[in-house]
Amino acid sequence: MSKQTHPYHLVNPSPWPALAALALFMSTLGSAMFFHQKSGGVILMIAGIFLVLYTMYVWWRDVIHEARVDHAHTPAVSRGLRAGMALFITSEVLFFMAFFWAFFNSSLLPKTPLSDVWAMGDGIWPPKGIKAFDPFHLPFLNTLILLLSGTTVTWAHYCIVTNNRRDTIRALWFTVILGMLFTCCQAYEYSHATFGFKDGIYASTFFMATGFHGFHVIVGTIFLAVCLARSYMNQFEPKQHLGFEFAAWYWHFVDVVWLFLFLFVYCDFATILMPSFQAVFTGTNLLIAFVLAIVVFGALAVRTLAKGGLPKVVGSHH
Repeated sequence: MSKQTHPYHLVNPSPWPALAALALFMSTLGSAMFFHQKSGGVILMIAGIFLVLYTMYVWWRDVIHEARVDHAHTPAVSRGLRAGMALFITSEVLFFMAFFWAFFNSSLLPKTPLSDVWAMGDGIWPPKGIKAFDPFHLPFLNTLILLLSGTTVTWAHYCIVTNNRRDTIRALWFTVILGMLFTCCQAYEYSHATFGFKDGIYASTFFMATGFHGFHVIVGTIFLAVCLARSYMNQFEPKQHLGFEFAAWYWHFVDVVWLFLFLFVYCDFATILMPSFQAVFTGTNLLIAFVLAIVVFGALAVRTLAKGGLPKVVGSHH
């Protein structure tokens, strides 16, 4: 083999992508069979989920080996990995945007049954019979827990950069415990809900948005727990700790999503502000704003021309 003359990492052949595809197919098919009460669905779903977890373990084990043993994570490779993680988090943002869109579509213009068939009175939000959670009870406590965990994970990052292994472990322990505490509080909240998943559009959008966020909290807690175990093995260096960096990014993303959930789902902030938006963003006001924008930009253009005109292009003409 000739000596490598470029900074990029050419990965070795791996069975894990094919195994991941098989595992995902098994878990998806098994879940569909389970939902439709088909025999064998539960076994196929559980087998697929365990195979997914195994594939995640062995694949990430190989990535860690590439970084620590093969030293394959050069600056160029690290930039590519960071871009990949950023794109993954962007896809997660769009994933949650779908749930927020469904919630806003139902809450800002609530409709009664058959309102698309003939004219009826506007609906109410939350729908009749739904008793929403008090946002300043458990939801507010969970907000404080997640915000605190965001500070502890930032503390851990600072400790890694300053090569303080003892405080890194301590800060990660705090973060993992806070993540588990959030999950326990949310499970307690769900167990005391006065509505179920099938009780209308409010219940469906509420449980989909908060439930998937809770799933992301569990994934993030596992992510940080793995970083904690790696910290005990002294695998993070001040200038090379991509694994922890990605875990911290993911955890901050989880924090931000929860702030939006607290404000717009629990506190129903959008519905509270809707009358103000309707009063401000009328057709007349938008027309006035458009005319003012034209006047302002026109005045700036005239002023620029009066001071010497547009800049000339430097260069020779042939």
